[in-house]
Amino acid sequence: MTFAVQVEAPPLREDATGALRVGDSRVLLELVIRAFEDGATPEIIVQRYPSLALPDVYAAVTYYLRHRPEVAAYLERREQLAAQTQQRVESRQGDLTAIRARLMAQRQH
Repeated sequence: MTFAVQVEAPPLREDATGALRVGDSRVLLELVIRAFEDGATPEIIVQRYPSLALPDVYAAVTYYLRHRPEVAAYLERREQLAAQTQQRVESRQGDLTAIRARLMAQRQH
């Protein structure tokens, strides 16, 4: 009896914004990777994000461990995009110092 090895694609899908989601969930790959890097096991990650399936988390972590340079490049692009978005929001909002001071004053009364 021979064992048939099946090759499976990682359970990652790209959404319309270019973000990678794990399995059928809306959980971002970067959240799973950060949790894993912080010492969380796949079981703990599934407890944090119940919409994830345990086999998908193991597969995503395995993909990360086997493709660190590619995943690191993806994470860097995501961080740059987040920084650009934050700069755009801050430039549109302007200085919020006066608004914060007024709200704090109202809170104290």
